Amino acid sequence: MILLVLIASVLIAGVTIYQYREQSRDYHQDRLERKEEQVKQSIAYALQETTYPVVAENLGLIFKDEIYRIADVQNVNFNIYDLEGQLVKSSRPKFYNDSISECLSAEVLNALKESPNKRLVEDNLAAGNKFQASYTYITDPKFKPIGILNLPYYEDNSFNSMELREFLFRLGGVYFIMFIVAIFLAYFISKYITRSLETISEKLHHTNIAKRNEKIFVKNPSEEIVKLIDSYNSMIDQLEQSAVKLARSEREQAWREMAKQVAHEIKNPLTPMRLTVQSFQRKFDPKAPDARTKIEEFSNTLIQQIDTMSSIAAAFSNFAEMPAQQNETLNVVKTVKLALDIFNENYIHFISEEEEIIAKLDRTQLIRVVTNLVKNAIQAVPDVPSPRILVSVVSDGDYVKLSVADNGVGISDDVKEKVFEPKFTTKTSGMGLGLGMVKNIVETYKGTITLTSQPGKGTVFTVRFPKANQNS
Repeated sequence: MILLVLIASVLIAGVTIYQYREQSRDYHQDRLERKEEQVKQSIAYALQETTYPVVAENLGLIFKDEIYRIADVQNVNFNIYDLEGQLVKSSRPKFYNDSISECLSAEVLNALKESPNKRLVEDNLAAGNKFQASYTYITDPKFKPIGILNLPYYEDNSFNSMELREFLFRLGGVYFIMFIVAIFLAYFISKYITRSLETISEKLHHTNIAKRNEKIFVKNPSEEIVKLIDSYNSMIDQLEQSAVKLARSEREQAWREMAKQVAHEIKNPLTPMRLTVQSFQRKFDPKAPDARTKIEEFSNTLIQQIDTMSSIAAAFSNFAEMPAQQNETLNVVKTVKLALDIFNENYIHFISEEEEIIAKLDRTQLIRVVTNLVKNAIQAVPDVPSPRILVSVVSDGDYVKLSVADNGVGISDDVKEKVFEPKFTTKTSGMGLGLGMVKNIVETYKGTITLTSQPGKGTVFTVRFPKANQNS
C-alpha cells in the first residue's frame, strides 16, 4: 500500500508537469498565430489606405510611420523584410536595432518558400530566454508577395510556473496525508493478517520432539490459514507417534549397547587370564623354593580379574549404577603395576619416579582403565618391527598423571575426535566400546583423558586424576 501511494504520487506529479507544459506550449502557439493574424490584418488595411503604389520598393515608405501605430495598437513589435531577406523596417526603437537581424538567412528564405502554407516558425534563444519567430509573406491586393513579416514572440511562463508550483505543493500535501494514512492502514492490516501466522510461527519455534506439543487453535482464520493450521496439527500427531517409536527404539538400542559393552568388558580379562594360566602351567615348578610366592602372585592376579568381572556382572544387574563408583584410598603406582602383570608382552615397560602416589579411586575401575589403554596400544603395534609400549605414572601438581604411549600406526586427525565415541573403532575386530567406557570412568572421578598422535609414529593417551586430600 505504501509503495502504491509513492508510485501514484510520482506518476501524478510527472503527468501534471507534462500536462502544464503541453498546455503552455499550445497556449503560446495559439497566441502567436492570433497576434500574427491581427498584425497581418492591420498591414492589409494599411496597404489599402496608402497613397503609394503597393510594390516591394515602397514598403519602407508605406510603413515609415504606420509600423509604429500598428505595433502600438497590437502591443507587439514586428519587422518587415523584402523578398531578398533585407530588413526594410522595424517597429523597435533605433537602439534595439543591433539585436535585429539585418538580413534573413538563406535557410529561412528557402524554408519559407517550401512551406505548404507559406509560413515558418523558428525556436530561437536570446540572452538565455527562449522565443519564437514566425515568418510569413506580405501580399498586395492581388495576393502577390511583396515582403516578409517577421514577428518575434517571447514566451512568458512565469504565471504558469507559479500555478504549477502551487498545484504541486497542494498535491504534495494531499499525498503526504495519504502516505501517513497508508502507513497506519498497512500496519494495522498487516498485523491483522499476520496475527495467525505469528501464532503458527511461535508454535513451530517451540516444537520439540522431546516433549508434548500443543496444537494450534485460532478464532475465525482465513481459508489459507485453516489449511496451514490443519497441516501443523496433523504434523503434531505424526510427531507424537514418531516420538513414541523413537523412545521405544532408543530403549532397545540402549539395552543392545549395554549388552555389547558388558560382553566386551567380560572378554577383556578372560584373554589375559587364559594366557596367565597357560604360562603358569608351563613354568610352575612345585619344588622351586619360591613356589609359594609365585602361587600367591598367580592367585592375586586371577582374583583381581575375577573381581573385575564380578563388578561388571553386579553393575549389569543395576543399569542405573553402572559403573559402580566405590572410592577407596589406594596407591596408584602399585595398582597400575599390578594391572600390568597380566600382560606377557616383553615390550611393555612401566616407569614411575615415585613409589607411592595416593588417590581416591575405585581399584577395579582403575585397573579397567589401564587394561583397556594397554590392550589398545598392543593392537596398534602388531606390524611394527620393534614394538614398544611405555606406561608411566607421575605426580603433576594436585593431579596424578597416567600415560600410555606406543610406537604403533597412530591415529589420523580426521578420526581423533571420534575415538571416544561408543561403537567407534578403526580395528577390523572389536565393538569400539573400550575407550568410550574409559572416558566415562575418568570423567566420573573428575579426571580428564587426552590423546596426541602422529600417523606412522605412535600415540600417547594421558589420563589425569585428582590426588587424595592429605587431610582426609
